[in-house]
Amino acid sequence: MAYMRSVPRAWRERKIKYQLLGGKCRDCGKSFYPYRQVCPACGSTNVEQVKLPERGVIEHFTVVRTPPTEFKEYAPYVLALVRLEDGTRVLAQVTDVEPDEVYEGMEVEVVFRKYREQGPDGIIEYGIKFRPVR
Repeated sequence: MAYMRSVPRAWRERKIKYQLLGGKCRDCGKSFYPYRQVCPACGSTNVEQVKLPERGVIEHFTVVRTPPTEFKEYAPYVLALVRLEDGTRVLAQVTDVEPDEVYEGMEVEVVFRKYREQGPDGIIEYGIKFRPVR
């Protein structure tokens, strides 16, 4: 049976997924994505939600050729660690480019795309991906 996400959970996560909202620790200054209430660097709960920059560069990437069942229709696809303009690192899919055209240092920008469909009667999830800067 395929993994199914609940409608309430998808609804709760929409703001963060749709707007590239992350966290910034008021104590150590670290920014991170996705947003969480505890800083992953120092453990502080003195965290604020911030809008992250929508451009960055690919630091590292991999091509997924044998994905989990729910993502088979997208294979092969690129997953990349993107360093945003403020230094925040985001793990996300790279779209609108062939896998063999992706390289470390490639400049990318945020786009809004479909993540997955949970079958013909399930939820359709959307969120951020990155594409090469045009």
